[in-house]
Amino acid sequence: MSLNSFGHLFRVTTWGESHGPALGATVDGVPPGIAVDPELLQFWLDRRKPGQSKYTTQRREPDQVEILSGTFEGRSTGTPIQLMIRNTDQRSKDYGDIAEKFRPGHADITYFQKYGIRDYRGGGRSSARETAARVAAGGLARAVLGRLAPSVEIKGYMTQVGPHGIDRAAFDAAQIEENPFWCPDAGAAQTWADYLDGLRKSGNSVGAVVEIVARGVPAGLGAPVYGKLDTDLAAAMMSINAVKAVEIGEGMAAATLTGEENADEIYMGEDGQPVYSSNHAGGILGGISTGQEIVVRFAVKPTSSILRSRKTITKTGEETEIITKGRHDPCVGIRAVPVGEAMMACVILDHLLLHRGQIGDAGGKIGPQEGGNQGGQDEGPLG
Repeated sequence: MSLNSFGHLFRVTTWGESHGPALGATVDGVPPGIAVDPELLQFWLDRRKPGQSKYTTQRREPDQVEILSGTFEGRSTGTPIQLMIRNTDQRSKDYGDIAEKFRPGHADITYFQKYGIRDYRGGGRSSARETAARVAAGGLARAVLGRLAPSVEIKGYMTQVGPHGIDRAAFDAAQIEENPFWCPDAGAAQTWADYLDGLRKSGNSVGAVVEIVARGVPAGLGAPVYGKLDTDLAAAMMSINAVKAVEIGEGMAAATLTGEENADEIYMGEDGQPVYSSNHAGGILGGISTGQEIVVRFAVKPTSSILRSRKTITKTGEETEIITKGRHDPCVGIRAVPVGEAMMACVILDHLLLHRGQIGDAGGKIGPQEGGNQGGQDEGPLG
């Protein structure tokens, strides 16, 4: 049984461990003739790689991606594309003290309970280092989207670190690339810097909330009832290491609204397309995209490897204490932003390909039709 793959037509299988010689992804389903630029893939990986600020792990990895198959003369051939990222800065000796102990809040104990063996060096397969392969695959997904749906734009940012959230009234997209936190609020970014400095120096960690928005997504993506777009998005985000909750649109807050407040009223726009008064639905209704912005939010727990003594047990059942040495993120949510963007790109492309395969040019078109056909099967949203 293989449970290291995700996607339907655009299918990604990741492989490798945190302290192994390399990790990577096998990506199947890339249409032929797509320009695959290694430098562009590297651009996305560089956004995620460790050691770029004092607020992330100081492990120094170049995360240089190598394309081993599936391209010819710079274009995809339609065959599986193999991506590899070599590990060059492992310090496995940092984990020698925990070889027989389980880190509280970490997958150490469940991996051992399931498999009877675990790679204690950095967590092996459970390490957030695995997400580098997802970002590489997401770079391929963006390349295909750029060809098939150039209107799609995906942007991620952090909205909360620990108890400190952004001021939505001060939201400035230009600020996202101007600080190490992908924060759209300059004031919040400074607050986070001071807060994380204290946590980092004390050997502690904290969680965060990340928001990913996709604009320009065509209406009609999603396949009810078990292949809903939001179902696959939620699964994709929840599969990211350390994620503990996912919301679409209004999310949990929708429970506090009345039906009148929650309903996004619909009007006809000047361009003859539906427009909405609001977006509580997060761009998805009944598992199908509406054409509005798709808004996904996820919560990342605090890094479990900390320089604080915690009570635990050994593999032989003895009670003990543990302090995790090594290089760790005081807030792993920072590097989860480009990972969330990559997962959004992979899921949207997968559903775009599914839609094209099942629906083609069919689908309901709203507004007056030639010959008086109202809402007939004249031209689909991707036609």
